[in-house]
Amino acid sequence: MNNVGNDKGDVGPAQARADDDERELVRAALQLLGIRNLVLAIHDPSFPSEDAEDTGRGSPYTEGGRRFLRFARDLGFNGIQLGPQGETSADNASPYDGTIFSRSTLSIALARLTEDGPWGALLRPEAVTKIVAGKPGGHDGRAQHGYAYRAQRAALREAFASYVDRRKRGELDDLAGRLAAFRKRNAAWIERDALYGPLCEEHRSGWFHGWTGAPELDRRLFAPGPGEVVACEDRRRELLDRYREDVDFYAFCQLLAHEQHAALRGVTASLGLKLFGDLQIGYSPQDAWAHQSVFLKGYLMGAPPSRTNPEGQVWNYPVLDPAQYTDASSGALALVRARMDKMFDEFDGVRLDHPHGLVCPWVHVADAPDPLRAVQGGARLFSSPDLPDHPLLARYAIASPAQLNRGVPRYADDWVTSLTPEQVGRYSVIFDTIASCAEARGRATTDIVCEVLSTLPFPLRAVLERHGLGRFRVTQKADLDNPKDVYRSENAGPSDWIMVGTHDTPPLWRLLDAWERSGALGRQAAYLASRLAPSPSEEGAMARALASDPRALAQAKFADLFASQAANVMIFFSDLLGLKEIYNAPGTMGDHNWSLRVPRDHERSYAEMRARGEALNLPRVLALALRARGGAEASEERRGLAARLEARAGAAGGRR
Repeated sequence: MNNVGNDKGDVGPAQARADDDERELVRAALQLLGIRNLVLAIHDPSFPSEDAEDTGRGSPYTEGGRRFLRFARDLGFNGIQLGPQGETSADNASPYDGTIFSRSTLSIALARLTEDGPWGALLRPEAVTKIVAGKPGGHDGRAQHGYAYRAQRAALREAFASYVDRRKRGELDDLAGRLAAFRKRNAAWIERDALYGPLCEEHRSGWFHGWTGAPELDRRLFAPGPGEVVACEDRRRELLDRYREDVDFYAFCQLLAHEQHAALRGVTASLGLKLFGDLQIGYSPQDAWAHQSVFLKGYLMGAPPSRTNPEGQVWNYPVLDPAQYTDASSGALALVRARMDKMFDEFDGVRLDHPHGLVCPWVHVADAPDPLRAVQGGARLFSSPDLPDHPLLARYAIASPAQLNRGVPRYADDWVTSLTPEQVGRYSVIFDTIASCAEARGRATTDIVCEVLSTLPFPLRAVLERHGLGRFRVTQKADLDNPKDVYRSENAGPSDWIMVGTHDTPPLWRLLDAWERSGALGRQAAYLASRLAPSPSEEGAMARALASDPRALAQAKFADLFASQAANVMIFFSDLLGLKEIYNAPGTMGDHNWSLRVPRDHERSYAEMRARGEALNLPRVLALALRARGGAEASEERRGLAARLEARAGAAGGRR
């Protein structure tokens, strides 16, 4: 294994100097363009692995994962955006349905457990070799969630058995001490999450609403009804005693996952990379069970109809109970604070998934016979003072009837037309809590990333303005016929985050093929030329050149990000590497989803594809942006830097 503290790894001196030269040029260009964050987005399963450690799924904690982080740093990225890292189930790989406190044990790098070090060689090397050799074929470029799930559990069981046996012999005192301290510090969520699996087996259902066997108290174990507090506490102690080994194993695995993440923080810090986490709006089944006392009864959260999802989306996620917003020390706000404190302890910044759900959630009646129809007939929780089909929401209304625009659908951005500062403060209760957690951990407001896509309801806009936060601008979705479209780069402000695509959209390289087939390249080229040509007289020639060369148009599409006023640029890994496969098709499940991985030979393949214009060529892109932002009267510094970047653009990218 390479020494991760050595930034150059096993790269030769000449290549190391070239990496430094390019990285310095990129850094200088970002500074001139006013780009604060250049962040690469990638989820855990997508990381590459070295041959000897590939268990069928990637992880940033593996040697291959760390190598990819160095690769990203050498290209000029200064941040990494991970996806949610909670524990997922065997049949659902979506990280947005994972646990909110427990970390995914699938991301534990098993090869590190075979080494002497903090985990005392708990696992036999042959165990990892067997898993690597046993992977099913035919899954090139894709994570194998089901196989990795089963194999990882078996390997961790072996490691735990080794730990227990060696403890009986008086060994591993340091590890035992760390485990005891970890359990004490995190007892609340460890016990709840650890008990959920055994109870699902006991009641023969993976969803707590389906637990029909005795005692029925198990469904409300952490949310006792009137007169049930003592009985629930007695039952909890009984379960902890009965399933002591399961709880011990669960805590052991969580310690490994958390300590490997802490080690990653050291790696990213040494590389100068900010690490962003992802706070999903949804809750796993065990979280919905464990924290049901803080959720609103009778309603669930979903996504209303929108430009990108005209039918809306059924999520079946619980929504926090507004009646519990008054006490920051308990209930709903205490859960928010606990989540955010943990996130800011473990990351440099946090992406808020669907922040609408924290400000103006779209809710619908639970247990409706037709969930999609219920979603379509839902309402905004705090913006529905007098709806006849949702009379129960009136008690939570912040906006008054006089502040509503009845001429638009209730999910429209301008359904609420005005708010007083006091009302904005009420909508902002959860965001205020998040901001205070960030401040307490020494994080800046700019370390909070808000995934606002096509819709921006007035209350959410007011809350973002209250905290100086921006939105997402996903330029592949831009409406070229509408100058005011939210996804057009010219409408981005400094606080916004701009990107070509996200994990939920097709890669740019796939879109190029579609645009070419449909004849849309010309319109894209004309728009980009209007944004990037240094002078109006050069627009026509640039438009014709881009329309005739899809690869050049792709580079211009990236340059458009950097030529905007947005200070934050995010690139999804498939867009960086020139991949055409889809990572996630929203609303679908299967092996094709959440499974795309970085090629194992990404350094070589990226260099070759970049040379052909089939992957992101950051120096060329930044040269285009510098010329566009400088205009015909660009300073000598801008012209000189653009020329140096263009010279580097012809060199192979990345390490060989």
